[in-house]
Parts: sequence; C-alpha cells; structure tokens
Amino acid sequence: MKRITFRELTPMTTGWLALMGALAVLAAIAGAAVLYMEHQGHWVTGMTNQIVWGMPHVFAIFLIVAASGALNVASIGSVFGREPYQPLGRLSGLLAIALLAGGLAVLVLDLGRPDRLIVAMTHFNFKSIFAWNVILYSGFFAIVGAYLWTMMDWKMKGYYKGAAVAAFVWRLVLTTGTGSIFGFLMARDAYNSAVMAPLFIAMSFAFGLAAFILVVMGAYAGSGRPVAPELVTRMGRLLGLFCAANLYFVAVQHLTALYMADRGAVEAFILADGGIYTLLFWGVQVALGGLVPMAILFSKNATRCTVRFAAILVMIGGFAQVYVILIGGQAFPLTLFPGMEVSSAFQDGVVGAYAPSLPEILLGIGGFAVAGLITLVGATFLRILPDSLAAE
Repeated sequence: MKRITFRELTPMTTGWLALMGALAVLAAIAGAAVLYMEHQGHWVTGMTNQIVWGMPHVFAIFLIVAASGALNVASIGSVFGREPYQPLGRLSGLLAIALLAGGLAVLVLDLGRPDRLIVAMTHFNFKSIFAWNVILYSGFFAIVGAYLWTMMDWKMKGYYKGAAVAAFVWRLVLTTGTGSIFGFLMARDAYNSAVMAPLFIAMSFAFGLAAFILVVMGAYAGSGRPVAPELVTRMGRLLGLFCAANLYFVAVQHLTALYMADRGAVEAFILADGGIYTLLFWGVQVALGGLVPMAILFSKNATRCTVRFAAILVMIGGFAQVYVILIGGQAFPLTLFPGMEVSSAFQDGVVGAYAPSLPEILLGIGGFAVAGLITLVGATFLRILPDSLAAE
C-alpha cells in the first residue's frame, strides 16, 4: 500500500470564502426563521393537531439517517478491510458527525421550548424509544469522535480496529432506534411494523453514500486534487446496490401491509389514491430516486458526471421517501376503535391537510448549512483529505 499524505483544505481562497459565506447566510436565515416561529407561535407553520411532525422533522430525519450511512465508507475500509476506501475514512467520520449535528439542530430549534431538552437529557424513561435515541445520538458523537482520533493519531493506532467495530455496531443500532420510533407507533397504520428498522438501515446506506459521493467529489474538484475514475465507478456501483436494497425493503414493507386486512385502506391511500403522497411515492421515491439511479449506476458508460447526477437523484428520492413516511403516515386518519363507528366533532376519518410553510423549509435548509459548515471547518483545520485519490 502506498504512503498516503493528508492535508487540510486551503482557507481564504475565493471558492472557500464563497462557500463559507453561502453556508453562513443560510444558517443565519434559518436562525431568523426560528426566531419568527418562536415569537409568533407554531400556528405560522403548516403543522396541526393531526400533522404534528412537519417539514423540519423531514429534514432532521433525513440528515440523521444519512449521518449513519455516511460512516459506512469508513466502516468498509476499516471493518471489512477494503483498501481503496481506507483513505476516505477520516472524511467519512467527519461528515457523519456533521450530518447528525445538522439534523439534531433542526429538531432542537423546532421545539416550542428548546430549553426543555435538558429534561430529556437528565430524566430518562427507558420504556420510551425517544429516551433511547437521546443516548444513541450522544453516544454516536463520542464513539465516532474516538474513531476519528484513532485514525489521526499514530499513538492511538492500537485502538483503531476496536473503535472501528464499535462505530460500525453503534451506527446500526442508532439507525435501528430511529426506525423503531415509527415501528413502535401502534396507533399509526402506516407505521407499526418490524420492517421499519431494517428499512431505515437500507435508507441510511443509500442516503449516506449519496451525500458522501457529492461531498468528496465537490471537495476534490474545488481543491484541484485528482480522483481516480475507478474509485468513482466503485462507489457508484455500491450506491446502486444500496438503492436496490432500499427498494427491496420498501416492497417488503408494503407487501406485508397489503397481506393484512386492516392495512388495506392505508395502503390504498399511499399507493393509489393519496394525491401528492402517491405521486411522491411512485414518481419521485421509486422512479426518480431508485430505478433511474440504478439504471445510470449499473450502466457500462457511467462517468463521474453521471455518478454525481445519480447521487443527486438518490438524495431527492430519499427526501421524498422520508416525506411520504412521515407526513403521509400522519395524514391518514387514525383508527381509534377498530371495527366500530366513531362520531365526534374532530374530523373523524378525514385525511389531514398539510402545506409546508416557508419558515419550516428555511429551518430545514439551515440543518444542511450547519452540516456543511462543520464539514468545511473540520476539513480546513484538520488533516482529513488525502492529497490524492488517483490510481497508483
């Protein structure tokens, strides 16, 4: 194996300043949106008593799931010994921390009382999956931080393999916990399924690798460093496999639900007559974010540009997938008393209406900006990027 030299990004260049400025402006706009929602109250958002998780939660869950998947590149190199991926381990770990920080920032800032987070961090109800996720997210920062330390400090090399295995296992458990938030919600017919945990793991593989491909290709193009076409093709083929795995678990999820008589209505809503949710499912999630990228990535003529384009499509399709799961699952009316007729003044059996507001969207974009700022600052002050990813 050839000697690998790691360097920081060169700061204060025109490109660096432009990117830093753009990310800072987006973060500042998101902060203004938070202040607006906090001052006016959450009635200015599209969320209601029926749709209690809105667009900020779509952004947050997407970022959290992608964070777990972004670490997969480091795990492939360290845990599974695939040498071509090993130089990318540092960037993989940094991006995973950045994406998780961005996602959690959106969640915290969307709270009506962000200071109440202290209660969640100091008082645990271990029967609640939300309490477990607080531990999983905090542990992810600590374990991946230690993993990065073993990669960057030669004195810690003896702990490298152990830290790699711990990070790999923890990220799987973390994504299982995130998927279980939905899988354990028995009141929602669109959720309440054991397949939610493996589905979220498959989603993390696809979303995280797509984000990593875009970041690494952007970083190397911006800094004028070479990237071997073979490595781009290899990551593209891997992304295609992850897209296939994601579609497989989506199929399992819906086929299982269709087999159960009491899930027929919600499946018809998502798959056939759900309006925007059906369009997003078939048109964006399945076709644009799954089948089209797979066709591109498994093509013999795949190039750097087409791999980048496919990664963008996977990100768009993934965002639509989270939107359909989260918003579509809430929009379908609750079955309060199965087998009985219920009548009240609160829109029984009515599909919940939801239209994302501008402040919600700006807050979510701010999560991406926070992740970008952390990645850019980390790559500027730490030796994260290999000098070259060209073939030997």
